Formats: sequence, C-alpha cells, structure tokens
Amino acid sequence: MLTGIKELFAIAQKRGCAIPAFNVYNAETAMGVFLAAEEARSCVIVQMYSRLFMSEEAEFMAPAILAAAHRARIQAAFHLDHGSCDEAVFRAMRCGCSSVMRDASALPLEENIAVTRNIARIAHDLGLDVEGELGHIGAARDGVSSEYTRPDEALQFCEETGVDALAVAVGTAHGHYKQAPVLALERIRALSAAVPAALVLHGGSGVPDEQIRAAVQAGIRKVNFGTDVCLSFLEETRRVDPGIVAVDLYMKEPIQAVKRFALEKIRLLGAEGSNG
Repeated sequence: MLTGIKELFAIAQKRGCAIPAFNVYNAETAMGVFLAAEEARSCVIVQMYSRLFMSEEAEFMAPAILAAAHRARIQAAFHLDHGSCDEAVFRAMRCGCSSVMRDASALPLEENIAVTRNIARIAHDLGLDVEGELGHIGAARDGVSSEYTRPDEALQFCEETGVDALAVAVGTAHGHYKQAPVLALERIRALSAAVPAALVLHGGSGVPDEQIRAAVQAGIRKVNFGTDVCLSFLEETRRVDPGIVAVDLYMKEPIQAVKRFALEKIRLLGAEGSNG
C-alpha cells in the first residue's frame, strides 16, 4: 500500500526502530527491495535520486514503483531523495511520489529555510510529506566532516519550514568511506530531544552495524542506503554465467542479491514485522 513517510515514522517512533530507505535505479533493484520488505513484513521507503527525475528514467521507473507499492502487502512510501532543485521536486510530484526531499543544505541557514519552506508549503497542500537537510552531508571521498548539525538551528529550521523529516550531519557521508565513520551519538540524542521532525541518517552504506543500531537507539528514524544497493546488484551480475543471454534469466540472481541485502538492513534497523 502506498503511503507517506510521516505515517511510517509514527510506526518507527512507537516501535523504537528506523524505517529503511533504499535507493533504486532500475526495475531489478526495486523488485529486490519490495520482495525483501514483503518477506520481512516491514514498512519500507523506496526512493530515487534527483538525477533520475531530471531524466527519462523516471518516466519508466515511477509507474512500475507505484504499481508495486499499491499492490504490496506492506506499507511503502515512494520518495524523492536529494531534490537538487525545485524542478526536480515538481517532476517527482508529477511522477506520483508520496513524499519529497528538497536538499538546500549547501546554502546558508536562512536561504535553506526559505527554499525548503516554499517546497513544504506546496507539498503539504498536495498531501505530500517533506524531508529537508540541515548540515551538508558530502561525499565520502572528500572525508567526513566533523561539523555536526546544531540542535538550536535544527529546531529553528523545523519550526520555520514545517518539514516532516530532517536529514542531519552526524558523522556520515555519501559513497565509499576511506575508513569506517564514527557517529556522533550524543549529538543525535540532543537533536532527537530538540526537534519534532523525524531524524534521517544519510550515508548508511558502509557504517558498522553496531553504530547503526546505536544511532537508531539514539533517535534516528530513517536510514538511507544507496551505494550498497548498487554494489549488491553489480557484484552479483559479475558472477552470473555470461552464457545466459535471456536478460530476464540473467537478472534472477542479482534481484535476489538485492533482496538479501535489503533483508539484512531491515533486520538491522529493527523494522522486521513493523507492518504488523
């Protein structure tokens, strides 16, 4: 069943778990995620990057994801991840996303608030949930910043934008880490106590399991996985017998590899059985 992220966060808060958010890139990665969520009876967020909505991929992917979400036996949100501009957000809305993210975190605080507030007003008028970001979460290749999101600024941001979810900088980055990151757990606890929005951990791929568990216990309610979805899929495609020329048969095992990865993360976040 298609739903918004706000409903899923209410479940996560009650259970003390986090909802897994998997970035998908083609039909096969989406299939793996939905198969895992249904087997684990877990709520799930299926999301796509801004660049996909800014190209023709979304025209093919979005209808398939929506159809899968509507017929799924679990609650699933369809989310725009890292909306890089207003146009990407509007395209995601037209494609049927049940929630959107507008990432203006590279801007100064007041400008970030103004940009995000504008999108939040439009989205909420349409019945869609909104994620913002405060404290820019960069690329792992550039190193992990030790400049964490401040609780006072996070409260101001949430009060002035009305976002339903807030991605925060607490020691993660996107992509491959040069060395395993160390999450700022005390800062997560302080942010969780300070803001009304659900806290989001970006850059979940490559973070040690024990730190993910501790972050969830500290108040994280959504964890994003993108790079490791790609790796689980690509590594398995390299193992498939190259003599198989029927593409649907060639993709059987890569789909199962994504499913196994997604199941592992669903259980790690405590989301197994979250759909009742």
